[in-house]
Amino acid sequence: MAEKKLTGLARNLRNNATDAEQRLWLHLKASRFEGAKFTRQFPIGTFIADFACRSLRLAIELDGG
Repeated sequence: MAEKKLTGLARNLRNNATDAEQRLWLHLKASRFEGAKFTRQFPIGTFIADFACRSLRLAIELDGG
């Protein structure tokens, strides 16, 4: 049940991204950043990372505008 709740929350966060998240996503999407594939608002355990690259085992968290 908690996993479904996190997935719904992640979806909501994707739909309401901050200006900073939108700008960074322009560079990360479609493997534009050194060929690495990133996803937005990715649930990891009990947390939701703003951006994550599974192959690099890298999570990016943005705070503030």
